Amino acid sequence: MTTAPAFVWTAENEAAAQKHIAKYPAGRQQSAVMPLLDIAQRQNGGHLTLEIMEYIADYLDMAPIKVQEVATFYTMYNHKPIGKHHVQVCGTTPCWLRGSDDIIAACKKKLGVEMGQTTEDGMFTLSEVECAGACVNAPVVAINDDYYEDLTADSITQILDALANGKDVKAGPQVGRQTSAPLGGVTTLKDFASEGEGA
Repeated sequence: MTTAPAFVWTAENEAAAQKHIAKYPAGRQQSAVMPLLDIAQRQNGGHLTLEIMEYIADYLDMAPIKVQEVATFYTMYNHKPIGKHHVQVCGTTPCWLRGSDDIIAACKKKLGVEMGQTTEDGMFTLSEVECAGACVNAPVVAINDDYYEDLTADSITQILDALANGKDVKAGPQVGRQTSAPLGGVTTLKDFASEGEGA
C-alpha cells in the first residue's frame, strides 16, 4: 500500500505564501493564516486535510489547533474533495426574497444532487452559503472564483450546461446590467457631466 506524498509548497506557492507573510510586521506572521490556507487548498485541488493544516501551523510557527479553528470556522475552506466547479448558492434574505429557492431547485434538478453533494463525474459540488455580498444583484451564485448574478432558474441551468460542456461563461449580471448599476440605466446625476462643463 502506497501512502500519499507529504504536502509541501510548490515553488510558485511558496513565493505566494512569502508575499503574504511579508505584509505583516515581524512576529505577526500568523496573521497570514487565512491566505495561506487558501493557497494550500487550491494547491490540493480544492480541499484541506489535517496534514495540510498542520503544515501551515508549522510554517507559521503556531499551534495546530489555532489553524484548525480558522479552517473550520470559515465556510470557504473545504474539508473533503469537491468537484471541478463548486456551485455556491447564496440563501441569505436578499437572495431568498429574489428567488434563491428557485435557483437551488434548478441546481438540484440539473445536477441530480442535494446540498453538500458532488456529482458522480466529479464535475460539480453544490453548496448553500451565507451572504455572497452582492445583494443588489440577487439572487447570486458563486462558482469557484466567479459570481453569477441576477439569476433565474433558466439562466443558472444554462450556465451549468455551458460549464458541463467546457464552455466559457460570462460572469457577473446575467440581465445586461452594468456591474451593480440600476436596471434600466442611470436614474440620478444624468446631467452631471454637462453641468460640470459649464462651471
